[in-house]
Amino acid sequence: MKTVELRTPLDDDQISNLESGDKVFLSGEIYTGRDAAHKRLVKLIEDGKELPFDLKGAVIYYVGPAPSRPGQIMNSAGPTTSYRMDTFTPLLLKNGLKGTIGKGPRSMQVRESMVKNKGVYFAAVGGAAAGIAFSVKQAEVIAYEDLGPEAIRRLIVERMPLFVVNDIKGNDLFEAGVAEYRREE
Repeated sequence: MKTVELRTPLDDDQISNLESGDKVFLSGEIYTGRDAAHKRLVKLIEDGKELPFDLKGAVIYYVGPAPSRPGQIMNSAGPTTSYRMDTFTPLLLKNGLKGTIGKGPRSMQVRESMVKNKGVYFAAVGGAAAGIAFSVKQAEVIAYEDLGPEAIRRLIVERMPLFVVNDIKGNDLFEAGVAEYRREE
């Protein structure tokens, strides 16, 4: 396991050497979105319509941030359980998405799509939601304001702390952790 600095947009060269378990500090532009926003994005793709942001090399953070206080860029920004987006993720990966950020394991369908389309899944630590918010330097709603906290936001982040769960080789940190635990018994 190594520590890696990444900057968006992501490309195949940047993520080809990432391995499950690596610690990552992610900087650059990322987008937020949860299941309601994902459903709308997939519908736009299926209808051949323009998306509110370019998927090529993009990273989506599964989060619905708490309302910010006056003068605050972003309040608590903890990750949402990722499997809720699993039905939508393969199509987004096929259309250029390179990374997703959330918590919990992904379905086999998503993992296979990450291998096929060269995408990666990062975990953000759920209990560190307030700390994660400090890495957010700018935030603005760019689509689906009617969804409130689940609207799509464009975030500028600096050194957002993450872990690689699923790499482009099909490795899974959760499976590796369980296997390691069982060996110690």
